[in-house]
Amino acid sequence: MAKKAADTRDTKASAPRDMTHKELLGFLNDLARTWPDAETELVFASPFQLLVSTALAAQATDASVNKATPALFAKAPGPAEMAQLTPEEVGDYIRTIGLWRNKAKNVVALSAKIMSDYNGEVPRDRAALETLPGVGRKTAAVILNVAYGEPVMPVDTHCFRLANRTGLARGKDVVEVEKRLETRIPRNLIREAHHWLILQGRYVCKARKPECWRCAAIRNCLFPNKTPAPA
Repeated sequence: MAKKAADTRDTKASAPRDMTHKELLGFLNDLARTWPDAETELVFASPFQLLVSTALAAQATDASVNKATPALFAKAPGPAEMAQLTPEEVGDYIRTIGLWRNKAKNVVALSAKIMSDYNGEVPRDRAALETLPGVGRKTAAVILNVAYGEPVMPVDTHCFRLANRTGLARGKDVVEVEKRLETRIPRNLIREAHHWLILQGRYVCKARKPECWRCAAIRNCLFPNKTPAPA
């Protein structure tokens, strides 16, 4: 029996250029139809719970976070209650999440800082959010976008990969891609586009092997090495 030829396509390749404005709008319109009810997959009941969940999701999956947080939030639904726990107590709830020891310390510390510096309210300012332990640029952007409705573009690994691969907005790092996406995408679409890009990157435009044959936005995608449908 003949051996199957090796797949030599480079799935890390970037688009040769950025999409034109017309191509970009077509691409986003196709994604909007693909993900009409797109929203974060994290489960939360307040900006504080979203903040904790997003911080816990760093280098972990949303699914793993959603399995751990219901019991944690039942014990400590807000920053006042969470600040009263020890890192060890928080750790008992999140041991199934990667890097849980350091994350448990940060959850307690950020809760205490919210109580002491922000009157128990999650701040609506990026710089203030980034002063909280364990909160970086992407986490801060998620809070502004999802909890407070700001037109900012959080860029995670899925969004970064898709933006470069398709030509939506190419950049050498997440900050550059974030700024270019916020410049290129119409302001009224930024909030929703964030969710479209993440879901498309997570479930279709995958890291190891993009499933191009089932991508509804393929007509405007500039990725040069599209994956054919499996035989």
